[in-house]
Amino acid sequence: MFNKILIANRGEIACRVIKTAKKMGIKTVAVYSDADRDARHVALADEAVHIGAAPSRESYLRMDRIIEACKQTGAQAVHPGYGFLSENEEFARKVEEEGITFIGPKHYSIAAMGDKIASKKLAKEAKVNTIPGWNEAIESAEQAVSIAKDIGYPVMIKASAGGGGKGLRVAYNDKEAFEGFTSCRNEARNSFGDDRVFIEKFVEEPRHIEIQVLGDAHGNVVYLNERECSIQRRHQKVIEEAPSPFISDDTRKAMGEQAVALAKAVKYQSAGTVEFVVGKDQSFYFLEMNTRLQVEHPVTECITGLDLVELMIRVAAGEKLPITQADVKRTGWAIECRINAEDPFRNFLPSTGRLVRFQPPKESMWAGEPSPQPSPEGGVVGGVRVDTGVAEGGEIPMHYDSMIAKLIVHGSDRQDAIAKMRDALNGFVIRGISSNVPFQAALLAHPKFVAGDFNTGFIAEHYGKGFRAEDVTHDDPDFLVALAAYVNRRSLQRSAGISGQMRGHTFRVGEDFVVVKLGEGGKNEPQPARVSDFQAVSGSSVVETGGKRYEICSNWHMGASRIRGTVGGKPFTAQVERGVGKNPLAIAISHNGTRLVVMVFTPKTAELHALMPYKAPPDMSRYVLSPMPGLLVDVAVQPGQKVQAGERVAVIEAMKMENVLFAAADGVVAKVLAGKGESLVVDQPIVEFEK
Repeated sequence: MFNKILIANRGEIACRVIKTAKKMGIKTVAVYSDADRDARHVALADEAVHIGAAPSRESYLRMDRIIEACKQTGAQAVHPGYGFLSENEEFARKVEEEGITFIGPKHYSIAAMGDKIASKKLAKEAKVNTIPGWNEAIESAEQAVSIAKDIGYPVMIKASAGGGGKGLRVAYNDKEAFEGFTSCRNEARNSFGDDRVFIEKFVEEPRHIEIQVLGDAHGNVVYLNERECSIQRRHQKVIEEAPSPFISDDTRKAMGEQAVALAKAVKYQSAGTVEFVVGKDQSFYFLEMNTRLQVEHPVTECITGLDLVELMIRVAAGEKLPITQADVKRTGWAIECRINAEDPFRNFLPSTGRLVRFQPPKESMWAGEPSPQPSPEGGVVGGVRVDTGVAEGGEIPMHYDSMIAKLIVHGSDRQDAIAKMRDALNGFVIRGISSNVPFQAALLAHPKFVAGDFNTGFIAEHYGKGFRAEDVTHDDPDFLVALAAYVNRRSLQRSAGISGQMRGHTFRVGEDFVVVKLGEGGKNEPQPARVSDFQAVSGSSVVETGGKRYEICSNWHMGASRIRGTVGGKPFTAQVERGVGKNPLAIAISHNGTRLVVMVFTPKTAELHALMPYKAPPDMSRYVLSPMPGLLVDVAVQPGQKVQAGERVAVIEAMKMENVLFAAADGVVAKVLAGKGESLVVDQPIVEFEK
């Protein structure tokens, strides 16, 4: 076994690998860029080596510096995590040539599966179901149309070297096939330097289901059940679960056996994933093989009780797999939500900056440890796990991807797992940046998701015009009003208890309140609430509002971001934020993806507040504003220039995403307020037009 390994990655996956290495008694070396000098993975590792500037091409993608860091620290092996160099055949080969072990598959296995056209041929030879299609590079748009007709519409046009949704088009007729081929070829050439394109049948109502495989150097390969990854946005996974609510045991077995056959065909050693597209009739076809550890590996760990990182390390050290296919378990149900630094209400634009508050829900299972198994008496399975690479007060840099944490739950069945995940999301406190937690909460509450009735088009179908606050409907909105009144009453109790108050002038708290819901444009909505039977010590109270009665009990105190307690004897978790925006009196209550912003007054104060004039925000229509924090990489206009509506004005880059800003109307540029290379905040003016 190795004494020391280097993790050639960052963020949550680097922290995840370090946890297992520590459990195994292996020392760890972290590598870091300028942006990650104070990152969590650097603090967790036994040693850390600086490898370059913030952009990944100058640090985490520098093979020479990573290999030099191994030699410098005496690391005997490298774990690449996922992303960066994890599926780079050249890196795996160079590492091995230097006498360092690559904790992953051999370079020839990566090469065989890295090329989509070559991997399809290999899959066919291994008798793995492949989608009907043309797997040779296509020379012209005319040939593409002819092939598409033979296969039968709809077809999918894909770049051989594509990934992340780039170089991908779906065509339903000859015109779309002709145009789609040309677009794909250009995109592939520009993005990957490889313009080969192929065509295959497009499976309707497709599910994205993948099989986890594990192989060793002794020819043994097993499959560790499947993961359901159909909830995707722009080809990026959002929620993953294991097992799938869709496939049958027979389909699972057939997919698993074909995945093993493919892994054996390429002499696969390590953890890997064979991705399939599954039609509504449970017909399944090979998509591609990911020759690395997957982001969503924790859900497989939960249901099997296996530590995949430990098994990868053991296999790399030459050990035999400790399990056979018959030993693979499937216990309970696991779900993973990817918590990303993005603003769902601004079309999921990246959100960078400082984590003013970062309080994940309490963990009851840990990365690097198998999920708790059920007791003989049938006890509750599993719990909650958080894999993250950040900490409160840390910075979310603009140079890398947007994931800040993975939230994983393990339940006795799917409904139990969904309930656990909703509660865990309610308790996930993130302040200072925007996150996709409200969107995740909305997905988990959607009737079709709860019923398991979805495919890869689910988000596009239900949230095709983006995600809005009104897309989340709370099952009991009056509860949020009651909770706001309760929180306000507890805060006032503190004022009432201050010592040294003059006799006859002590602060007294009444029972009647008005909760004013703050709306757009000063359109506020008052709702009376009565808070009675308040017990300061136990935290119990009765709140009556909207014709309903809520018995709330909690030990919440001022300053706490999270409120836990019971309502009507049933447990709940919600979030409280006092002083929202520039309004020190505002209280925000967040629960089940819904956020209610209110002010709570006495009836008399509410009357006076209603008479206050509304101060409209300044008119910013003459400005082009930055929709997200990021780097201003280009300003395409100059003062005095005439600009037409739809003309390119500026380009902002953040988290591997480029965003082009266009003029909303015709006009003349008055001033350019930000310069190329400047770091921008949300809503910062970039260009001002003349009146």
